[in-house]
Amino acid sequence: MPQIDRLLGLAAGTARRWIDGYRREGKSYPPVVRPEPTGDDIVTWGEFVETRLLSEYRNAGVSILRMRPAIDRLRERFSPLYPLAHAKPFVAGRELVLEVQKDVHLDRKLQLVVVRNDQLVLTPEAEHFYQAADFSNDEAGIVERLRPVTEVRDVVIDPLRQFGEPVVRSVPTEIVAEQLRAGETVEGISERFDLPKGLVEAALRYELIRDRPEERAA
Repeated sequence: MPQIDRLLGLAAGTARRWIDGYRREGKSYPPVVRPEPTGDDIVTWGEFVETRLLSEYRNAGVSILRMRPAIDRLRERFSPLYPLAHAKPFVAGRELVLEVQKDVHLDRKLQLVVVRNDQLVLTPEAEHFYQAADFSNDEAGIVERLRPVTEVRDVVIDPLRQFGEPVVRSVPTEIVAEQLRAGETVEGISERFDLPKGLVEAALRYELIRDRPEERAA
């Protein structure tokens, strides 16, 4: 859980509240991501993907917990345990998403789909997430890789590379930043890891944003 907070620039404990729920003053609050609390500190890829989407709404001014009824309904309608870790809700399933939003009276600040000029379009938050994801080309359309910061296109999180840490190719961005702090030049890092200079610069840009959450793209 702390790794998710770090990767997504969330306040400490946020991922745990969203993924597994929490108790406060004797009252239990259900998770948004998991169907039921498990107490498990290990997060599945599907759970991470949905948390990445929720992070787009962090400044909505509305409790993310209010999205729970919509995700429950989408789980029923789309079948996968983590429906928002698939392409369908963002592409061919927009009409169904709109229907679900209306049925559960989802606050407009948390919506995924809206009608604009007689067309169903993604909200800015959902579109920003969609652009951050690489989906499989098969019918399932599962998210295979994610960008922790959408605009830094070359930095991805891939569950099959470096234990899910952000990488350029297969080199962790943290290691690239460590080399720079140790006095190595961008050109030297490029040569050491056989990375184009542009990828080194992308890794450093991402690490700068991660160290300064206020610079994270809105």
